[in-house]
Amino acid sequence: MIEVTINSMGISPMNYQRVVILKEQAGERYLPIWIGPAEADAIAVKLQSVDVPRPLSHDLLWSVISTLNASIDSIIINDLRDDTFYGRIILNAREGQVEIDSRPSDALALAVRAGVPIFAEDTVLDKAGLLIDEETSQATPHETPRKKNVSGEELKKLSAYTDFINTLDMDDFDKESQEE
Repeated sequence: MIEVTINSMGISPMNYQRVVILKEQAGERYLPIWIGPAEADAIAVKLQSVDVPRPLSHDLLWSVISTLNASIDSIIINDLRDDTFYGRIILNAREGQVEIDSRPSDALALAVRAGVPIFAEDTVLDKAGLLIDEETSQATPHETPRKKNVSGEELKKLSAYTDFINTLDMDDFDKESQEE
């Protein structure tokens, strides 16, 4: 597993879909994950320290976990199948460590509330990780020996991620991450 951080969030100008872009903490790969508007808002609200008058769903879940004397240890983006990312929330409970299946967007919304590490499985980064050229801001798939095991059909589907990232203004993302 590789630790990643939330690098930035964006909206596609072509279809208004939200994307959260994770970045390897000790590397150069980026991992774009499409998310829903509600989850994007839940992540952005916490990252920007915006106070909301009533708890959002992720605030409620975090409160329930805390009230039950459990804690979130970490979250993991653990798989990518058929263009769908999968996640796990790792909880520390009385019974020991418990893994809960989750959409990555919900897991990320909880991670920013709990201040816990975010990890991605090597295989996920091998399949969908991108490198972004600092000069041109263009994204290219990251080539790894393991990527040779990815079918041509999967690579074709993943090219949509590269195309999408190339529609974003990465210079704006760099400004956001430097301001934080």
